[in-house]
Amino acid sequence: MKPTQYQLLSKLCFVLGFASIIGSIAIWFLTGGQSIDTQAHGERFGIFVGLWAPTFFILSNRFERFSEKAA
Repeated sequence: MKPTQYQLLSKLCFVLGFASIIGSIAIWFLTGGQSIDTQAHGERFGIFVGLWAPTFFILSNRFERFSEKAA
């Protein structure tokens, strides 16, 4: 891959990391319901989506390093 492609992937993963955090909060607030089961599902799903953020940030860091090595 070219260094610019690694840089693009790095930026994309960085943005997706923040989108995961925002999406997690939105899911947590918006999937609430009247029953306890529905609220619990919303909380678990929000946490699940929020756990993607560290992965995206790590991938962003790695792609940035690859772009520096490829240059």
